[in-house]
Amino acid sequence: MTNTPETVFTDSHRVSCDGATDIRGGAALGHPRVWLEIDEKGYVECGYCDRRFVLKGGPADQQAA
Repeated sequence: MTNTPETVFTDSHRVSCDGATDIRGGAALGHPRVWLEIDEKGYVECGYCDRRFVLKGGPADQQAA
């Protein structure tokens, strides 16, 4: 069984990730908070937890099709 990294859709080009959004107990169980910038590809991946942030309506947004 493979755990696929979470995909988060956002309206903002700048996002933060601490790896603990879905962990009960919060950030102490995640990773250091990092700020990420979505570029012309329409998405960015967190270097710690591989969570992918996709810009809504951007080139990587499969829901826009």
